[in-house]
Amino acid sequence: MKIARLSYNNNETYGFIKGDKVATKDEITYLTGIPIPNNVKDFLFDGWYNEIKNKIDGLSYEQNISKFKLLSPIPNPNKIICLAFNYVDHAKEQGLQAPEDPSIVLKPRTTLNGTKSDIVCPDFVTQLDYEVELAMIIGKNCKNISVEDAKSVIFGYMVFNDVSARDIQFKDKQFTRGKSFDSFAPCGPWITTADEIQDAQNLKLTTKINGELRQNSSTSNMFIKIPEIISKISKVMTLEKGDIISTGTPAGVMLNKPNAVFLKDGDKVEMEIEGLGILNNTIKVVKSD
Repeated sequence: MKIARLSYNNNETYGFIKGDKVATKDEITYLTGIPIPNNVKDFLFDGWYNEIKNKIDGLSYEQNISKFKLLSPIPNPNKIICLAFNYVDHAKEQGLQAPEDPSIVLKPRTTLNGTKSDIVCPDFVTQLDYEVELAMIIGKNCKNISVEDAKSVIFGYMVFNDVSARDIQFKDKQFTRGKSFDSFAPCGPWITTADEIQDAQNLKLTTKINGELRQNSSTSNMFIKIPEIISKISKVMTLEKGDIISTGTPAGVMLNKPNAVFLKDGDKVEMEIEGLGILNNTIKVVKSD
C-alpha cells in the first residue's frame, strides 16, 4: 500500500494512493466503519493500519491526487538518520573506502519537505548538492536487534534527498550544519509499505537535474546492506516508531568533482526509486538577513 500525508485547503489529512487516485482518511472511515485517528503516526504505528488491512481491497478511490498537496510522509519523527559513503561507487569517487560500520549524520526534523515543494537555499550557500537515497521507516521500537530480525521492524520505504551545502560541510570539517537547513530533506512522495517491495536491495535509483541524468545506480550497490544497517544502528541507539533511516547515496553527486555544477536557483530536481515513486523539487535561493 502507498500511504500519503496530504493537504487540501490548508487542512491536513492522509490517505491511500492507487495510481493517480486517493482514498482519504474520512473516506476510509466511511467505507470500513473503523474510526481511524486524525494523526497519521497514530494510524501507522498504533495498530490502526493493521486493523483495516483486510478491508483495503474493498475501498474505492474517487478523488484525483492532483487535488492535494503531498506533504513529507512522516511528521515529527524522533530521528532522521543518514548514512555517509555507503555506496562503493560513491566512496570510490571521493577517494575513500566504504566504512565497515555505519557513518551517520542526524538531520533535524525541520529539514523535512514534500514533493513539489521548494528546497530553500540561503544565498550564502555556494555549493548546493543533491543525494538520492532509499529511506526506511521504522515501524517498531527496537534495541540490539539481530540482522535476522531487522527486516521485521521496517514499516515501509520512500525516496529521500539528503540535500547538502558542501561549502559549509568543508568549512566545518563535519556534516551536520551543511545538511541541516530547513527544507533540506525532501522525501516521499508517499510511504510504500514493506510488503509491496519484493527486494529493497535491488531497486534502481536515479537523479535528474533539469532533465539531465546525474545519478543512475541500484540499491544493490550498498556496502552495508539494509538488515545490517538497522542492526548496527540499534546497537548504538534505540530505534523508535516513525524514525527515518536514509541509507546513503550512489556515485554522481558534485562533491569533489572538477568543474562541478552545483544546484542553482530555479533548478528542477527529479529523483526516482523503482517502485517508490518520483520526488520533484525546485531550488529557491533566498536572501539571508
